[in-house]
Amino acid sequence: MSQRKLNIGLSLGADICWPICYETLLKDLNLNIKLGGETLSFESERITIEPFNLQQPVRYDMVIDRLTHWYSTSREWIKKGILLDDLYVYNNPWSLQSNEKHTSYAAMLRLGLPVPETWMMPPKAYEESEDLQATLRQYARMFSMEDIGNDLGYPFFMKPYHGGGWKGVSKIDNLQEFQEAYDNSGKEVMNLQSAVLPHDWFVRCVGLGPQMRKVNYDPSAPLHDRYTTDIDFLSKEDGSILEDMTATINSFFGWDFNSCEALRRGGIWHPIDFANACPDSQVTSLHYHFPWLIKANLRWSIFCAATGRKMHRTLDWDAFFAIADTDISPREKLSQYAAIAHERFQTEQFREFCQTHLSHLDEVAYDFFASDTMRDAVHQKVVALFPEHEVEDFTELFWSRIQSWRDTEGAAGDAGGF
Repeated sequence: MSQRKLNIGLSLGADICWPICYETLLKDLNLNIKLGGETLSFESERITIEPFNLQQPVRYDMVIDRLTHWYSTSREWIKKGILLDDLYVYNNPWSLQSNEKHTSYAAMLRLGLPVPETWMMPPKAYEESEDLQATLRQYARMFSMEDIGNDLGYPFFMKPYHGGGWKGVSKIDNLQEFQEAYDNSGKEVMNLQSAVLPHDWFVRCVGLGPQMRKVNYDPSAPLHDRYTTDIDFLSKEDGSILEDMTATINSFFGWDFNSCEALRRGGIWHPIDFANACPDSQVTSLHYHFPWLIKANLRWSIFCAATGRKMHRTLDWDAFFAIADTDISPREKLSQYAAIAHERFQTEQFREFCQTHLSHLDEVAYDFFASDTMRDAVHQKVVALFPEHEVEDFTELFWSRIQSWRDTEGAAGDAGGF
């Protein structure tokens, strides 16, 4: 049986904590996977940013990408790798570049998901260009903000049609606030979205491949407390709806790693923010949920590299639209969308692969998340973000939450969240 070493590339930005954990655990797993007449071992390498020849071969078997959503050089290198070298990367870079929040709202409305009523506003200001004034004189129409506000109904949220991290998001309660927020929006194109109030749950469901983690989310809290430590807080059906919704959205757009925020009102889950490919992966925000992310990342990347998973360079939406155009119930549609998603994510093959080749991950990870290496990774990230006088307190806070995960979930394993 021949030996082959697979190289997993890490395309990183300001990441500190999760790459340390990923790299250490990958080594600690000491994998020698027998598959297809070969014995496969694994290593990881951090990808550098430098000039490249378009015909220069890529030396990675797959890439975990945390950079191309904002850094153009790495995005173009990855596009070249997919086109010329059959590289597998998460997430699809063309989709990541073009399918912003506005597109995701329109697409999921087409599939019949209960996205709150959403409008788009022309920008308040424009970048001057040769044809701008002629275009605006001929085609821009005056509009009444009072009429729009009354039509949509207060309160609503105004937010950029793209981007993330709550940047530029305003809750609008009346016409004066609407006018002030719009006047301050500058050249941004903005969406207006009806508020889902009152609601009894605000959940962020994180999907990594077919693996899901549902988190009770508090957007009003400081960043380090927004992901609460609640577990088993949803009914089986509510959890299933969120998982099906997230799997549908992620597979529809070709995103391996994305999060879906949804609010429940009157028993109905309303997705409000779900174009979050490459979501937050830092211990300083995920804390208790951080071990799940590292393990999910290892499982999916190892599976993709070992099986030679093929990149879908184009997005096939017709299968989803065919279901959308039927007369079955919304819940039945969502189940059928999710079935397409799980076929595309190879969920059954992935589950079997993990059971056969990665059954020791839970035990190895349980020990690692109590190690000095883990605590140092926490400390390094805290040092990078917090003032010096808060470093020790926040290091201890995040460390204690990881130990709480070990006590609550770590020993039993999490089965990958599927």
